[in-house]
Amino acid sequence: MSKPAPLQPHTIYHIYNRGNNGETIFRTPENYRYFLTLYTKHFHPYAQTYAYCLLPNHFHFLVYILPTPSTPTTPRVLKTLGVSPTPPPTPSQAFSNLCNAYAKAFNKANGRSGSLLQHPFGRIPVTTDAYFYNLITYIHRNPQKHGLTDDFRAWPYTSYDAILHDKPTRVHKTAVLEWYGGPGPFQQAHQTDPNETRLKKYIQNQE
Repeated sequence: MSKPAPLQPHTIYHIYNRGNNGETIFRTPENYRYFLTLYTKHFHPYAQTYAYCLLPNHFHFLVYILPTPSTPTTPRVLKTLGVSPTPPPTPSQAFSNLCNAYAKAFNKANGRSGSLLQHPFGRIPVTTDAYFYNLITYIHRNPQKHGLTDDFRAWPYTSYDAILHDKPTRVHKTAVLEWYGGPGPFQQAHQTDPNETRLKKYIQNQE
């Protein structure tokens, strides 16, 4: 299996991953919240997030990769010592750092060892409007698709509610609602399952 291409700036991606052998990666509400905290810490500076969903054994994110932060100017004292600051990680490394940090904490809390998540994480460039719009609906409706709830809107670990309601969020909800034409069309688009025929070649190996 070839190594996936690194995440590139100015590109929209569907990022996903799952537990090794379908293993559960989120066991408690605290697990979900901690993963999102790590996401903010490690990856938010590198991306605009349009949609996400965390499920017991896998997750999905739809993101736009921002230009990689530049290396800060070397302070004079470091120049004198001949030491250069460590350059920031690439977007791909930042997301890997997020996964590794979560796996380390999860293993410690649950008395386990070894790899928790599949490596490398999945990433697919989103290059068509059909893929983009169907993917947002697919991501948000995923909990219902997998039988975790009778109503995807009741699942607390997606961006659906954050996009619709006026509360602090790091999801780029203004852009999402503008693309759909407002809250009404956004909600209407989520009333039925997305056209998975258009998504089949992208999602068949993700879950």
